Amino acid sequence: MGRRGVNEGLEQARREIGSAHPVLESVRERMLAFIDQHEDALLRSCLAGHLTGSALVVDSSTGNVLLLHHAKLQRWLQPGGHADGDGDLGAVALREAIEETGLVGLELVHPAIDLDIHVIPARGDEPAHLHLDVRYLVLAPQASAVVINAESTGSRWVNPVTERHLLAPALLRLVDAGLVRLRGS
Repeated sequence: MGRRGVNEGLEQARREIGSAHPVLESVRERMLAFIDQHEDALLRSCLAGHLTGSALVVDSSTGNVLLLHHAKLQRWLQPGGHADGDGDLGAVALREAIEETGLVGLELVHPAIDLDIHVIPARGDEPAHLHLDVRYLVLAPQASAVVINAESTGSRWVNPVTERHLLAPALLRLVDAGLVRLRGS
């Protein structure tokens, strides 16, 4: 990808981060500052960290959310992944949701509903680094059958009201933002 493509991708990422709602302003400011300091923020090769896109997949008929048990991190998480140079972080989130769940007919809702910065622990030759995650609501068709890929060891639809105890604080914030958006859309 040429310099012009990288700059255009970063500008698109900047717009998506800027339009995300509702979010913690301090997180938005940190993400935008990171982009200013790292022209390679869309690439995994940026060792300090990189932009990612993730999807809160919700069955719109039940309000249940889909969690995947991440094989490497050994935690229940939403689908998501690396931008790999793509500044359209909504498209990244949707692509990752489709790849990781096998679901057909997913619908991306704009703008992003949450921003999160978290540390990915060192693993093998890869140092600890940040994921600057732009998170979107993605609607799944009713009674969708999940077919996970090798990145996950399991999946489950979670009722965010009765099973809140399963959700880590950052995931709980994402779920709450998604359900607010779902009720308002």
